[in-house]
Amino acid sequence: MFHFFAYLSRLKHITRWNLMRNVRHENVMEHTCEVAMIAHCLVTIQNTRYGAGLSPDRACSLAVFHETGEVITGDLATPIKYFNPEIKKAFKDIEHIATDKMLNMLPNDMKNTYVKLIDEAENQPEWPYVKAADKICAYLKCVEELKSGNTEFQKAAQSTLKSINELELDSVKDFMRDFAPSYSLALDELN
Repeated sequence: MFHFFAYLSRLKHITRWNLMRNVRHENVMEHTCEVAMIAHCLVTIQNTRYGAGLSPDRACSLAVFHETGEVITGDLATPIKYFNPEIKKAFKDIEHIATDKMLNMLPNDMKNTYVKLIDEAENQPEWPYVKAADKICAYLKCVEELKSGNTEFQKAAQSTLKSINELELDSVKDFMRDFAPSYSLALDELN
């Protein structure tokens, strides 16, 4: 029996930001969908405005599977994951073991497709846009929480925005200028 996709469905049960008080809890599956949409948008901007020849569909696919290891490991808060180089390396090793376990649940004739999306994702030219989209989503979660009156996300919003501003991707700068401000608006303000 192959359990790969049954395991992936568990992403909806893993909540993010579990160390901070949340006004609205977000599960990994919701996060993954948002990362996929924003990664697709970033690559589309990069292609349309800056002449890159990247695949928005590939970025979207990479993003859909970017949290696969968390099905087994769960989500680890950024301040812990990146506390020091030893913890970062140990967690990377754990993630690699987890993704290998997941990939081994696939039939052999399908593994190669998913290895490219999971184990070899970082080698794809669209990967930096997926990582940028992941950061943007973290920032947008902070915006959502702050908008709801949860000041616990204030420092996280500042540090995440700083790391986004340090990225050297034109499409990220464009997205943050053209799209990100609308995330702080109320629904009736979007009309």
